[in-house]
Amino acid sequence: MSSTPLHSSIIALVSLSAGIASKHPDMGLCQLEKLRGMGISESQIDTVVEISRHIREEAGQKLDAAFDQASRLEAVVEDAPAEMAAQACCTSTASGQSCC
Repeated sequence: MSSTPLHSSIIALVSLSAGIASKHPDMGLCQLEKLRGMGISESQIDTVVEISRHIREEAGQKLDAAFDQASRLEAVVEDAPAEMAAQACCTSTASGQSCC
């Protein structure tokens, strides 16, 4: 089964969107130049930027809500043994480094 490669403009749009949504430090500026060079309209680029920013903001709001919920859970388990509270909070890295 062979796959049809994506057009370079689609790849640049996806890369721009992912960069914006993930708060990548390069901010998608390279992709902007590529897209403009390919003749992609500013309105199409603006649409991708708007959607990407929305996804980024929505993800941040959901992350904040999850943190708020977890922090309330931590208050509930405050009276539990220390190891139970630590398990509710985080786990160690593969090398044993604490992330809390």
